[in-house]
Order: sequence, then C-alpha cells, then structure tokens
Amino acid sequence: MGIALPPMLSGLRVLDLTRNLPGPFATRLLADLGASIVKVEPPEGDPSRPLAALFEALNHGKESRRIDFRDATALNQLRTWVAESDVMLDSFRPGVLQGMGLDAAALHALHPRLVMVSITGYGQQGPWAQRAGHDINFMALSGVLDQVRAHTGELALSNVQWGDLAGGSAMACIAVLAAVFEAQRTGQGRHLDVSMVHGLHAHLVMPCATATLLQPLLGRRPGAGEDLLNGVLPCYNLYATQDGRHLAVGALEFKFWKVACEVFGRADWVAQHWQRGQLPGSPECAALRGEVAQLVASHTLAYWSERFAQADACVTPVLTLEEAQAHPLFADGVRQQPWAEILP
Repeated sequence: MGIALPPMLSGLRVLDLTRNLPGPFATRLLADLGASIVKVEPPEGDPSRPLAALFEALNHGKESRRIDFRDATALNQLRTWVAESDVMLDSFRPGVLQGMGLDAAALHALHPRLVMVSITGYGQQGPWAQRAGHDINFMALSGVLDQVRAHTGELALSNVQWGDLAGGSAMACIAVLAAVFEAQRTGQGRHLDVSMVHGLHAHLVMPCATATLLQPLLGRRPGAGEDLLNGVLPCYNLYATQDGRHLAVGALEFKFWKVACEVFGRADWVAQHWQRGQLPGSPECAALRGEVAQLVASHTLAYWSERFAQADACVTPVLTLEEAQAHPLFADGVRQQPWAEILP
C-alpha cells in the first residue's frame, strides 16, 4: 500500500520570487515535499491573486511577504532573507536580478551555498533572451504544438500549460534538487537557468525517434495522424463512440491488443498488429483503423466502459474534467500528491 510522504525536504528553506504559473507550481511541489517556502510578492500581489482558486492551488502552504523591488531599503531586507535561505527562485527576464544587485556574484559573496534557479522563456543569452512569451509561444517555438494535431491536420490548443509546467516547473524542481545536492557536498551554490522552450523541446524524444523510424516507410517525415503514437496505429488511437464521446485504445503491445480484440469480439483482428508484421501506414493498417472506428461508433461510451472495465487491455474512456474529479482515482482526496511511500 502507499501512504502520503513524510516531509522529506524538511529544513530546506526556499525564497520564491516567481510569479504566475511556472515558478509557483515548482515551489508548491517543493512545499508538498516538506520544504519551507517564503513567497515574495510585489506590493500589488502576484498576478494570479485575482484568480483565487488558482492562487490557492499554487501557493498553499507558503508564507507570503511583500516588498517593493524598486526600493533600496526593501532590497536590503530581501538580502537578509536570502542569507537565511538555501534556495532562491526567480522568473525575471535576464538582467533584472543584476539590475537590482541580486546577481549570482553579489549573492554568493553573501551566501556561498545559495542555490539560484532562474526560470526564463528562452534562456539567459541569445537573440530571444529578452523576448516576452507565454505557454502558447513556448509550445509553438519548441515544435511541441505542431505535434498536437488531429488526423485532419488541425492544431489543438491544449488547456493544460505544458510549456509552463513540463518545460518550466518540472525542470526547475530537477535543477533545484540537483544543485542543492551538489551544494551540500561542495559548500558552493550555483546559478542555474531553466529555459521553458528548451525544457519543452527536450520532451520531443519520442516523435524525433519515431520519425526516423517511419520516414523510410513513408518517404517523408510523418505528419498528423501518421506517427506511431498520434494516429497511424489501429491499436493506439482515439475512436468516437455512438454518443459523441471517445474511447482511448492504447493496446500498443500485442498482449494488450489480443485482449482488446477478445472484448471487441473480433478474433480476426488479433494477428493484425504492428508487432506481428503489419506495417504502420500500410493500406491494411488504414483499413483496420476504419473497421475499429466503425465498431466503436456502434455503441455508447458507457457500453464500452463497462465492457473493458475488467479487461487488462489499456482501453479506457476519455473522461471530462468533472468525470475525472469524481473518479475513484481522484475523488475525496484519496491521493493529493503524485508521490506516495510504498510500504510492505
């Protein structure tokens, strides 16, 4: 069984100068793991404060303080907080810390073990360093948004901010923990930059690899609906149901496809799998996708959900946000964090 983790980062003191989504979510994760977070806001407060539910989700468990970053006396107060901290995170544009006298050289002279992590859109240097951007821009420039297409080629605008969260928050947490580990061993902190567009681009490992695999078969790089995991395979696809909902078929491995075919009642489909020689993108592959689509469309999502409820086939309903929140995996606060300790 799993239980909530003890505060494993207890004693880690983090000074959080970040705003909006990427930095506050990163420090919230650190807080969830037991770190003490002091959130420093400008006099008008964090821009997310008007969205009360969002602000609470990002900043619960943190101590909040406010200062005027343009006031010299306030900056001196901030330096005393730095001296009491193990980590400082910021999300200013490159050069802003230096302009306030809070650059790495100045702060490491005050506190050599300090770990500094700056979250930026495009990195500290180069022609894009001073450019503004939001999640949609990081998604667009990294190449990730181009991969989020329907089989028709139409782009989809995700309501989950992958650039901010995967490219920014998650990478910032990794940077913090790695630098803290080094500082504990060496006594010397570092100033690390987390570029959200580069962090997001690093997640393209699968499409880059599968494109290399499929290009010889297609004669070109795969496009929308043509890559291994975005629609070319009948065993790994989204299928519309009779009531306009969708079934997620993720039977990528043959063993799962075999079970799925049993539930579908189509034993003749079992051998038609990419691990059994069916070439992705072949006419046979496309024909099978059409057959699966026709069968799934003949019944409602509730019907297929019941049929696959006990089948180990990697086939699941596509839930709405409200349905997901009510699902036994998430309902009633069963598990507040992604981590849990595994006990005998």
